Amino acid sequence: QNNKTTMSAAGSFAEELKATAKAIAHPGKGILAADESTGTIGKRFSAINLENNENNRRDYRHMLFTTPGQWQNFISGVILFEETLMQNSADGKPLVDLIKERGVIPGIKVDKGVSPIPGTHGEPFTMGLDG
Repeated sequence: QNNKTTMSAAGSFAEELKATAKAIAHPGKGILAADESTGTIGKRFSAINLENNENNRRDYRHMLFTTPGQWQNFISGVILFEETLMQNSADGKPLVDLIKERGVIPGIKVDKGVSPIPGTHGEPFTMGLDG
């Protein structure tokens, strides 16, 4: 497909999509991968003897997004785990809003992890990107 066809498929969101892509690809900035699944974050917590529960995961994410300093000068976007989209801080503020207030674009990972390709010697493929 050519670029024109792809953009027309985006319909009325074409300009927003272009602006978002340009902002995320801003020179000198990167993307923060804060999309740890419940299992992955549980391993991190286990290493410090912290229980893997929703409140602790929320507090950990809150700490990331409210870290003092100017991290937004170096981060253009944050990839989030699905749970984070609906989480509020302990005082009721949506965690997504904490990211947006810094001028950083929140996003969500859309894959469902990796799985071995049948008939191979364990070669993985990413699930969830097939529609």
